[in-house]
Amino acid sequence: MSRLEQVKSTVYELKCMWRIAKHLPKIAPPNMPYSMARALDERVAEDPNGLSLAFLNERYTFRDVDRRVNQYARFFQSRGVGQGDAVALLMDNRPDFLFVVFALVRLRAIAALINTNVAGAALTHAINVANPRAVVVGSEHAANVVDVMSTLKGVSGRIWFQAESSATETPAALEGINEAVNGQSDARPVGLTAPRNTDVALYIYTSGTTGLPKAAIITHKRWMLGAHMFGGAIMNATSRDIIYVTLPLYHSNAMIGGVGSSLVTGAAIAVRRKFSASQFWDDVRKYDASIFIYIGELCRYLLNAPKNPNERNHRLRMAFGNGLRSDIWESFQKRFGVPLIREFYAATEGNGPLVNFEGKPGMIGRRKLGQILVRCDESTGEILRNAQGFCEEVAEGQKGILLAHINALTQFDGYVDKKATDSKIATDVLKKGDKYFNTGDILVLHADNWVSFADRVGDTFRWKGENVSTNEVGEVLNKAKGVLESNVYGVSVPGAEGKAGMASLNVSGEFDIDQLGRYVVDNFPSYQRPHFVRLQQDMRVTGTFKHQKVAYRDEGYDPGKVEDPLYFLQGDRYVRIDSPLYKRLASGEIGPR
Repeated sequence: MSRLEQVKSTVYELKCMWRIAKHLPKIAPPNMPYSMARALDERVAEDPNGLSLAFLNERYTFRDVDRRVNQYARFFQSRGVGQGDAVALLMDNRPDFLFVVFALVRLRAIAALINTNVAGAALTHAINVANPRAVVVGSEHAANVVDVMSTLKGVSGRIWFQAESSATETPAALEGINEAVNGQSDARPVGLTAPRNTDVALYIYTSGTTGLPKAAIITHKRWMLGAHMFGGAIMNATSRDIIYVTLPLYHSNAMIGGVGSSLVTGAAIAVRRKFSASQFWDDVRKYDASIFIYIGELCRYLLNAPKNPNERNHRLRMAFGNGLRSDIWESFQKRFGVPLIREFYAATEGNGPLVNFEGKPGMIGRRKLGQILVRCDESTGEILRNAQGFCEEVAEGQKGILLAHINALTQFDGYVDKKATDSKIATDVLKKGDKYFNTGDILVLHADNWVSFADRVGDTFRWKGENVSTNEVGEVLNKAKGVLESNVYGVSVPGAEGKAGMASLNVSGEFDIDQLGRYVVDNFPSYQRPHFVRLQQDMRVTGTFKHQKVAYRDEGYDPGKVEDPLYFLQGDRYVRIDSPLYKRLASGEIGPR
């Protein structure tokens, strides 16, 4: 990139960022009355009849949403919910989810957004860690809550059942609330004080791919900053836009990027209960969407799906999200005619977002002031320090863990669990007394401060004395004939240091295991090769399409634990692992080379 191009690029980014910067005076100072509730109030005042929300065949104006929110708020108020109280919410993507959330924040209460995929002990943990006054559960998830009722703390008699259909029977152990809510006035509740930007609005949970989910604290300030970044700086959205949201509303991409963008710009959102590759383009056409939000492998699923008559029959002007791998970026744009992809990088609880405003394939943005990449042990994520005890920044072309400076503007609000909060703060990084948020993500530094994603700490492993990036191996595997999706991780082998590579693959009918063996040998150095392969129909992912790795690592290549076909790389071919071969592998008689 020439010097002139660098200047033009910087000016362009600054122009985009101005759309959020101009709002900072009313967002950033502490104790300001600029909140999620205020954003809804502004939309109702400015465009009461404007489209706010579409779901299936239902349509809601901003006034409709406001009235329904008031009914829920009055119900919660009548049951003693007030400022600072947390209420856990377990419900699919549908209008009542949003009505509940905005009713709670209108009361200066906190909505704890529970992942709908968790059950059993994980569900108990997610609810209890929020210390809620009550639980609101949609009828579609009531059975899971009933199963753990005896393990829930402090909510006895306050587990409220919201039935999606009037024909749904309320479980005996729960209290149905539909009639009570519908009987409330739709006028604004009285006796309220406006939420402040320092109030906690939401608990949004981490994905839990490497342990139990942590409840991240989302203040109104964080939500509003994110909403203006997404809706203003990234989308430049207006009331003419309709944002298609298929990601779960319990996740920050949908709740801040979708709902937040709508409320600060006047755009509408079209919500689907769950992502469907087969229905995606029909929905985009049905709702006349102009923007959609992606994450993780969603775009790959669309690219692997059969051709749809509507896949280019749309008015989409932009896709924005994170986790789009470089190996499918351009082919996705070309096939579906999406003019602009704006990739961003951010953690729900983090303080150092990055945005690729220019749609440069494979990049997550350009490093900003206060964001540094420092040397680390890639296999453990341990930050390395020099003889003086400080961290060292990496040079162009090198990998490092991303740290973001914590200050008055780029705050780290942390988690409900203080120990979890403390574990993410690095101190004395470049000088004595400084503090940085440790993202736990390893990035590559490119020319002109561009950065790309390499791996998440814990996803990199060591084999034969070399660091192996699961992301890098996965991108190469995804180009093999018949491979639709790959999940790469390291597994232990007897008598060997480190971990050997293993790949769980979702494949099409044209896949050939012998052909894969030759491809692997031709395209990987020995230390990077997936020595074990697992073939399956459906990949285990979180609700936001992040690959589950822990269970796969635990199951390994033992046919006694895994029903899927398992293979071991011998020479340049994969051989099926049966019980006798596994015994030889487990004893160390044979193994990866």
